[in-house]
Amino acid sequence: MAARSLWAVRRRVQRLLASRSRGWLHPFSTATQRTAGEDCSSDDPPDELGPSLAERALKLKAVKLEKEVQDLTLRYQRAVADCENIRRRTQRCVEDAKIFGIQSFCKDLVEVADILEKTTECISEETEPGNEKLTLEKVFRGLSLLEAKLKSVFTKHGLEKMTPIGDKYDPHEHELVCHVPAGVGVQPGTVALVRQDGYKLHGRTIRLAQVEVAVESQRRL
Repeated sequence: MAARSLWAVRRRVQRLLASRSRGWLHPFSTATQRTAGEDCSSDDPPDELGPSLAERALKLKAVKLEKEVQDLTLRYQRAVADCENIRRRTQRCVEDAKIFGIQSFCKDLVEVADILEKTTECISEETEPGNEKLTLEKVFRGLSLLEAKLKSVFTKHGLEKMTPIGDKYDPHEHELVCHVPAGVGVQPGTVALVRQDGYKLHGRTIRLAQVEVAVESQRRL
C-alpha cells in the first residue's frame, strides 16, 4: 500500500512538472502539496494503532484467563473440602460400626442372661432340703430353656455350629487333636469324634472344631 501511494505521488509530481514546463499550470502551490500529502497518507493507517489494538486484545484475554483460573481454583477448593468431609463421615461411620456392630447380638444375649438369672433365683428360693430330684428337674428345665434361647439367638445372627462327624478332614475348618483307628462305618481320613464344637459366622469359620481323625490301623499314631 505504501509503495502504491509513493508511486502515485511520483506520477503526480511528474505530471505537474510536465505541465509547468508547458505552461499549463503554475508551480506547486500549498494546496497542491497538501493534496499530495493527503493522498499519500489517506490509504495507510497510522502505525501506532496496530500495537495498541493487539495489546488491548492481550489484556482482555489475560483478564478472561485470570477469571477462569480463579473460578477453577474455587471449584478445586470446594471439591477438596467436600472430599475431606466425606472422609470424616465415613471414618466416623466405620468407628461406630466397630463399636455398635454387635449391639443387636448383645441385646439378645441379655435375654439369655435374664433366663439364667431367673432360673438360678427360682432354684435357690424353692429348693427344699432332701428334695434333690425336684431341684434337678428345675435345673434341667432352666438349662433346656437357656439352650433353646441360645440356639435361637445364634440362628438369628448367622452363627452356626459345625457338625463335622463323618466329614472329610479339612484343615481350614478342623483342628486335628489325634488319630484314631478307623472302625465300622468310619472311613479313613474322616472325622471320627469331635472334642470341641466349631462355629461359622455367615459361612466364615470363626472357631475350628477340635476333632479326632480316623486312620487305618497300621497308620495309627
